[in-house]
Amino acid sequence: MSIILEVKKVSKSYSAHRALHQVSFNVPANSIFGLLGPNGAGKTSLIRIITNITQADEGEVLLNGQNTTNIPRGTIGYMPEERGLYKKMKVAEQLEYFCLLRRMSPRLAAERVHYWLRKMNIADWAHKNVEELSKGMQQKIQFIATVMHEPPLLILDEPFSGLDPVNTELIMAEILELKQKGTTIIFSTHRMEQVEEICDRIVLINKGENVLEDAVDTLKQKWKENIFNVAFETHPDTTALPTGIQLQKDADDLMVLKSEDRHTVNRFIREQITAGNELVHMEEVLPSLNDIFIKKVNEKV
Repeated sequence: MSIILEVKKVSKSYSAHRALHQVSFNVPANSIFGLLGPNGAGKTSLIRIITNITQADEGEVLLNGQNTTNIPRGTIGYMPEERGLYKKMKVAEQLEYFCLLRRMSPRLAAERVHYWLRKMNIADWAHKNVEELSKGMQQKIQFIATVMHEPPLLILDEPFSGLDPVNTELIMAEILELKQKGTTIIFSTHRMEQVEEICDRIVLINKGENVLEDAVDTLKQKWKENIFNVAFETHPDTTALPTGIQLQKDADDLMVLKSEDRHTVNRFIREQITAGNELVHMEEVLPSLNDIFIKKVNEKV
């Protein structure tokens, strides 16, 4: 696994407040990496250090082995949660200006802006002032400004804020396409269902420390609790379940069982099948990232 970003024992304090303490993790290249944490956890402080807006008190951040204090401007694309657009400037004019700041030629800047405005279905608004756009449309402009210079690493902080479902799907598709083309994306959000949908790996920060880091699929396996959805052709007598199995939900067509271990449920199912009761459905219930997030954060309270 190739690593593009290394965060090594990063600490940061503001006066008496410790924002980050010895935070370390690696971001694999060509992946979508979730940077998660409750409000006040230290995510924004960390993003500002990664993007070289502020400096760490201790530790270092390496991009492809090089300290981020020394990398060229524009190597990292950063889309902050707060919009940073000039409201009185026209959309196309503003985007071309951002391209020129990143040392594109005027011709290339114009080509990129035209391409992205059409791609995001807002070409008709190219000559409108930003203040005339809805919040969702401004969010799309902010996204274009972040990606159009094709940085190898993107940091997206709540990129779906203010978007309706149609435009959320549009931005989601663009993020996945960027990954397919080789871009690495750090994705910060409070929407755990979106993290589950697109992230390969996550780190969870709480009270300035990273408390959890792993691949999403691995985390769900580690935190599972031996809960199963089970259905038989004939509904079993749930008053006589074997020792070690708890009935969490009982409906006519489905039982939700929690067991001490998987073998206990398997034994119960074999007994039912042996007795002539056909198994119709069995599914292990894996925890959501939202469940894992809440449990892990509450451990530190």
